Amino acid sequence: MIANIVKPGNNTYGVLAYLFDKGRANEHTDQHIVASWDDFIPDPGPNDSPGHKQRLGQLTKALDLRVEQAGDKAPEGHVWHCSVRAAPEDRTLTDAEWATIAKRMVHATGIAPEGDPDGCRWVVVRHADDHIHIVATKVRGDLRPPRNWNDYHRAMTELARIEKDFGLTQVPRGPEAATGTPAAKRPTRAEQEKAQRLGHHKTAREQLRHTIRTALSHAKDLDEFFNLLADAGLQVETRTLPSGDLGGYKVALPDDGTPIWYSGSSLATDLSLPQIQQRLAATEAHTATAASPAGHYRRRPWHQATAAAERIPHHLDHAADSAAQAHLTVFSEVLYALPAHAPVHLKAELHRAAVAFEHAAHTRTRADHQHARALRGALKAMRYQPADHTGLAMLLDAAILVVLAAQRRSALHHHDRQVAAARQTLIHLQAAYDQIAPTSLAVLAGRRPSESTVHRYARTLHEVLPSHSGQILTEAAWPALTAALAAAEAAGHNPATVLRQAAQQRSLSDAKSASEVLVWRIQRLGDRHAPGPGARAAQARSPHIPHVLSTARATAATPPTSTPPPSGTHRTR
Repeated sequence: MIANIVKPGNNTYGVLAYLFDKGRANEHTDQHIVASWDDFIPDPGPNDSPGHKQRLGQLTKALDLRVEQAGDKAPEGHVWHCSVRAAPEDRTLTDAEWATIAKRMVHATGIAPEGDPDGCRWVVVRHADDHIHIVATKVRGDLRPPRNWNDYHRAMTELARIEKDFGLTQVPRGPEAATGTPAAKRPTRAEQEKAQRLGHHKTAREQLRHTIRTALSHAKDLDEFFNLLADAGLQVETRTLPSGDLGGYKVALPDDGTPIWYSGSSLATDLSLPQIQQRLAATEAHTATAASPAGHYRRRPWHQATAAAERIPHHLDHAADSAAQAHLTVFSEVLYALPAHAPVHLKAELHRAAVAFEHAAHTRTRADHQHARALRGALKAMRYQPADHTGLAMLLDAAILVVLAAQRRSALHHHDRQVAAARQTLIHLQAAYDQIAPTSLAVLAGRRPSESTVHRYARTLHEVLPSHSGQILTEAAWPALTAALAAAEAAGHNPATVLRQAAQQRSLSDAKSASEVLVWRIQRLGDRHAPGPGARAAQARSPHIPHVLSTARATAATPPTSTPPPSGTHRTR
C-alpha cells in the first residue's frame, strides 16, 4: 500500500467536491463514504444524485465546525488530505476493510487517536476499488491543533503493519526502498489521457522508453544507437557542450503538431546519456579484447549468450551489488532484443516479458558494467545471426533460471515489487518457451539414433545420473536427448563426459523436465572442439574425475537449501 499526504489547504468544500465529482476522466464511480468520526453525517453521494450539493454543504459545515470555533487560532492549512492505494496485485478490499484501515491511519498519524473524544473530525471517501481518500480538519475538540508531526513516516509504518495483517503486498520502504525503486518513471495523468484520446495502447513516454531500450540492446556504439532510434521513426536531437563533447539527447514521437520532447533521464534513470555511454563502452571494450581468432562470437553468439546467462544466477547469489546489477541490466537488454529474432507468434509474449523484467531488474544500485561484458558481447553479435528455434528455446530455458534467481534475490532483500515483476516475467517467458520448445525437440527426436545406441545411452545415463535416470527415461524429451548425445558423439565427444558436464552446470532437481535441460546443454557442449586422444586419455587417468562425478550426483540429488526460491514462484525448468 502507498499513502500520499497532500500539501495542507484551506478549502474543505473544494476537496470534497472533487472527491464526489466524476473526476478529470470520469474515473470516479460510486463515490460514497465508508467511515467517519460520526456515523450520522450525510453522505453526498455522486455529484448527479438528487440533493447532492445540499448534502455536500452540510458535510463541509460539519467538518469545519471546530475550525470556525477556533477562529484566528485555527492552523494555516487546516485541511489534511491523505489517499491510500492498494498494490495492483492486491485483492479488492471491502468497505468494512477500508474503514478499518482508515481508522488505523488517523490513529497512527495523530489526527484522531483511538479513544480520544477530542480527536479531529474526519471522513473517508471511496470512489474506486483500489483506493480511498481521508479528509480531516486539523482542529481538535479542545480547539488545539493535533499532534500529527512526522505524519508521513508514521503513516508508512502503520501501512507496513496493515499489509501484514490483511495479507496484502508488502511494499519496500526505508533503506530497502532506496535500492528497490524501478528506474522507469510512470506516465502522468495527462499523458495517459492523451494516449486514450489518440487510441494508443501506450503513452508516448512508454513507447519512447521501449524503443530506446530495444535500440540499446542492438547498438554497438553511440552513433549506431542514434541511427537505430532514427530508423525506428523517432525524432532525435543531441546537445553539444562548448568543449565539443556530447552533453545529452532528447527524443520525440513523430507528430503532426508540435513534438513533445523527452530527455533520456526523464524516461528512466538508466537511460541518461552517461548511463548509456557506460554500457556501450563496456560493449566496445569486450569487442576489442574478447573475440577469438576464429571469431567464435560471430559464429555461435546464441550459444555464447546462453552460456553467459546460465552463469548469472551464481553472480546474483555471490557477487557484489554493483556486479549483480550489471548482469541484471544486460540480461534486461537481452530480453528487449529477443522479439526482433523470434517468430511472429512469439513477439508479443517476449515483449511483455521484457517490459515486466524492466521493473524487476532496475534499481538505484550503480552497475559496474565491466562485469557483464561476455553476455553483452554475445548480445551484439546475435544481431547478425538469426536464431533458429533451437537457439531461441535454449536461451529461453536459461532465461527462466535467471529470472528465478532475480526473484529469489529480490525476496531476500524484501523488494516485493521486484518479486511481483519477476513473477510476471516468468509467466510470459514460460508461455513463450512452451510454444517454441516442442518444435525443436520434435526435430531433434526425428534424428534419434538406432535402438542399440539408445540402449547404450540409457546405460550411460544410469551410470552418470542414477538419481534422475528413471525420470529422464520416461520423459517426452528422451528421444531428443539421445539425438543430442549422438550428435555430440559424432563430433568426437564422449557421451558420458558431455552428459556429466551438462549435469554439473546446475542441479536438475528443480527442473520441470530434466531431459530438456540436458538437451540444450549437450547441444552447446557438442559444438565445442572435441578433445584429442591424448586429452581424453589424460581425463581418464585424472584422479579428479570420480570426485567430480560424485559432486554432480550429490548436486543433482539434493536441491539447494541456502537460498530457496520464494513461495509462489511459477513453473521452473
